[in-house]
Amino acid sequence: MRLERFLVNAGKTLAVVMILLWSLFPIIFIISSSFKPGREIFAVPPQWLFAPTFDHYVTLWQRWSIFFQGLFNSTIVTIGAASIAVIASTCAGYVYSRTSSRFLNASLVFLIAVRLIPPIVVTLPLFPIVNNLGLADTHFVLSVLYATFFVSLGTVLMRTFIDQIPRELDEAASMDGATMPVILWKVITPLAAPGILAVAVFVVVFAWNEFLFAFIFTSTRAKTAPLVISEMIGSIEGVDWGVLFAASTVQLLPVLLFVMAMNRYLVAGLTSGATKG
Repeated sequence: MRLERFLVNAGKTLAVVMILLWSLFPIIFIISSSFKPGREIFAVPPQWLFAPTFDHYVTLWQRWSIFFQGLFNSTIVTIGAASIAVIASTCAGYVYSRTSSRFLNASLVFLIAVRLIPPIVVTLPLFPIVNNLGLADTHFVLSVLYATFFVSLGTVLMRTFIDQIPRELDEAASMDGATMPVILWKVITPLAAPGILAVAVFVVVFAWNEFLFAFIFTSTRAKTAPLVISEMIGSIEGVDWGVLFAASTVQLLPVLLFVMAMNRYLVAGLTSGATKG
């Protein structure tokens, strides 16, 4: 019996280690390669012991200043998308949670179905409309598109969280004279904070790394960091892998640190929303 339990625990541990190695290896490779001399990046066998150098970061700053403008654009778009998605998802989730009708139930299924449509199918017909309205190559259009793409998932998630909040709290606040916006802001929002943070994390990760919408709807002014990195790969001077890995590391770290900081809130939020109170 003890041997069987030991084998089961060993198997679980091995599985976790393999998953971690599979997930962390690309990140470790990119970050370590950004500090390697160019000739050692793809050396065989790999050089894990090397003298770190910041030459690639210096070159990135000197030759690709547009990349840092792209980071600034990514920051604006990500904050805008997360704000819009969180507000819209919270309001919609409250309506779906507190209102019961066949129409709303059918529309919720429609929201989930729309989320399954490939983004390119929706993106291409939108471009002439956005261009004619003069919104192409703006932070606003990217923020709205990113938020729209995640509002359906955010609404379903927020409905799950708000379902856990007793309706008696709404009724008590209503009897005290609170209107629906006041109830949503002062009663529901604080109690649904883990769900709001979960939605925000999903939107931030998506918006920060998204490429397709940025490629189609931007050209110069609102060009994001992933788009600039793709230009590095297609440079006519050839790919400078050290600089490319340095840019990838700089682009990766902010969202990685954000997810790590929000991890306990995200996990607590997801588990809370998945249980019945």
